[in-house]
Amino acid sequence: MSKVSMSGSNDFCPQCLYLYGTYKENGEPNYGLFCWATYCWDEGLKFVACIGQDKLTRDRIRTEGVFSASVVSEALLPAADFCGTHPGYEFDKSEKVESEKGGVLNVPVPKASPWTLELQVDKTLHLDDKKESEIYICTIKNVMAEEYLAGDADFEKRLRQAAPVISVSDKYLSINPAPLGDWGSMG
Repeated sequence: MSKVSMSGSNDFCPQCLYLYGTYKENGEPNYGLFCWATYCWDEGLKFVACIGQDKLTRDRIRTEGVFSASVVSEALLPAADFCGTHPGYEFDKSEKVESEKGGVLNVPVPKASPWTLELQVDKTLHLDDKKESEIYICTIKNVMAEEYLAGDADFEKRLRQAAPVISVSDKYLSINPAPLGDWGSMG
């Protein structure tokens, strides 16, 4: 096999889908669909999120400094797709996602998500001169999880039950766990 040069793309960058939740000024929940997220370690596990466009979600994060990041499950995907393709400035998304209040922070939590992080922004990094594209480094203040995810049951079983959706290129994909081994068991 030979290699060829190509331009950059996200064709082989699988990413978990998250609904970022904030409250609008009138108290209604608002959600945006995002996948530009990861984790880092800075005196504890941190959540890292990037928003690179004008979004109501970004405006509310800037104002309040808190948001939720909820794993999109297969069951939640239709509502999440709507939230990702309809701007919060123009559409009321509060009826699309049944919500409850976070356990620690004043953030909306989708009832249908198996795993939600309640996040407080610690640092904001600006990626452009106009300060439109931002990276948020966040402290995880609380995790709201379905009971079946809290146990010590087989991880692959819990992953199948949670049914998280990932995005690669412009496709939504399910995760069908087929274990290849544990860290440090390959060499």
